Amino acid sequence: MKNFFTSMLGALVALLIFAGGAFVLVIGFVGAIAAMGGGEKATPELERGAYVVFDLSTNITDAPPPIDFGSLGVAQDDHLQLRTVTRALRAAAKDERIAGVFITGGLRPASYGSGYAALSEVRAGIAAVKAAGKPVMAYLTTATTKDYYLASAASEVAIDPYGVIMMSGLASEPMFYAGAFEKYGVGVQVTRVGKYKSAVEPFTRTSMSPENREQIQKLLNDIWSGLLADIAPSRGTTTAQIQAIVDREGFIRPEQAKDGQLVDRIAYRDEVYDELKAKTGRAGSKQPFKQIGLADYARQSKDIADVPAKALEVAVNGSGKGRVAVVYAEGEIVDGEGDADQVGGTRFSRELRKLRLDDGVKAVVLRVNSPGGSAAASETIQREIRLLKKVKPVVVSMGSYAASGGYWIAAYGDRIFAEPTTITGSIGVFGVQFNVKKLSGDFGLTFDTVKTGKFADVISITRPKSEEELAVFQRMVDWIYGEFIGKVAEARKIKREVVEEIAQGRVWSGVEARNLELVDELGGLDAAIAYAVAQAKLGPNYRLVEYPHPKELFEVVHELIEKIAPHNVRAPGLAVKLAEQIEREVSVLRTFNDPQGVYARLPLNLSLR
Repeated sequence: MKNFFTSMLGALVALLIFAGGAFVLVIGFVGAIAAMGGGEKATPELERGAYVVFDLSTNITDAPPPIDFGSLGVAQDDHLQLRTVTRALRAAAKDERIAGVFITGGLRPASYGSGYAALSEVRAGIAAVKAAGKPVMAYLTTATTKDYYLASAASEVAIDPYGVIMMSGLASEPMFYAGAFEKYGVGVQVTRVGKYKSAVEPFTRTSMSPENREQIQKLLNDIWSGLLADIAPSRGTTTAQIQAIVDREGFIRPEQAKDGQLVDRIAYRDEVYDELKAKTGRAGSKQPFKQIGLADYARQSKDIADVPAKALEVAVNGSGKGRVAVVYAEGEIVDGEGDADQVGGTRFSRELRKLRLDDGVKAVVLRVNSPGGSAAASETIQREIRLLKKVKPVVVSMGSYAASGGYWIAAYGDRIFAEPTTITGSIGVFGVQFNVKKLSGDFGLTFDTVKTGKFADVISITRPKSEEELAVFQRMVDWIYGEFIGKVAEARKIKREVVEEIAQGRVWSGVEARNLELVDELGGLDAAIAYAVAQAKLGPNYRLVEYPHPKELFEVVHELIEKIAPHNVRAPGLAVKLAEQIEREVSVLRTFNDPQGVYARLPLNLSLR
């Protein structure tokens, strides 16, 4: 199916571009980016008594950015790494120069960033500032549930007189393609195991199955209950009172928010700024209040924040030095190298192998924020995890998602940490087979076949599969599912029949997963790092390193030029490259590249808002 879409897009794009023009455009773009970093970026001065400004207008990701624009002095505001945020907040709590924190703006979630599990860790960082006796001011205009979840942890919450809190509960609204596929002549046949394995439903149904509706409802209830349980004590109210406001108002206006203790007061932004100016010694001044952006502060305060082991008061025996590697598996798991926003089985396992052979790395923390994907790629990664844990501790930290293939790669960790709002489990397998017989027929295209074996053309997309051919795929799915069950039973030391009962492709919250012994402990990335440090018997002088390393921009530019050098430029090749770039936007179909057509993946469009 992937090749089919690529070919069609390639044919369209080929009509629009030619080699020379495309090359000039790319080189021009590279030159413009390079020019942006031509000068040195001045480091903002940190004045004593300043507030750290935490502008939420970003996407908070687990992994570091793939490109280090900072190396050329180019600001990168589209996303912040989770550890950058939490480290800066912990530092602000201890830094005598910092008077407080000001939270403003609204999150811009993208891909698997800014999930509730990650936001829970940010919330803990805000709590650390409050615990140090420093004020945290949050100012709301149009706040989503995620925005308010963070803001509610502040010591004072103000809202614009014409603002609104759009917190009406959690919802998941998947899209179903079956009607469109039928209309345009794309056939779909599926094989699966697990009555809750709903990832194929968008291709085969026009609405949720009763089983899928049941599991999604339970998941939403668990996560929503966890959010209210965090918010209520911060605001001096109860979960029942918050639920009553939510159900009564839908969109909560300022007066109702104040009456319900969701905010402390109603104020215009200029009034809040004037108060901050007074608090930072600039009352009546034309200058803004003393401030520094969180990202800028994080670069200046790396040595101030306690190492996680000390910050969490974990007893660490020994005085040995060494490195703890945090490896990020963020994105969908795909076969091969994968793109920057994917977990490529070949590339990721190679990184793990290097860490296994590096004697300087004393422990590994695997941070998983993935809905899964290719079963074969998941096993390739898990194999390296099993080898790795034979020689050094491997601790797993689950982010917002660690389900299906994401759970597959996590199962063998020495200890698994999850947040209450983590989406995990989904232990199930499916296969999906597309065919374009009717679609191609509508264009007058026909196909014929010559073969040397009964199943030689079983992977063809030009026709539907016969019952006998579907049985081939079902046998593969059944086998992979059996392997998945066995691995979980072995890794988690749970009886196989118990795993079979809690598997069935069902998704679970982190809280339920702990109750079912699929995870060991509730906690964030710092807790997992602290545990790894203790297991490796490292002292406070250990060094934390992250993989993959962000590439400096000049490295990316060099690689790009190598790929499109003039002697390699040919019009059809560039057309295909551009077609593939467009095709990447069709992200769901793009990730279906398992060589056996078998996938361990969450429901395709399970997103919470």
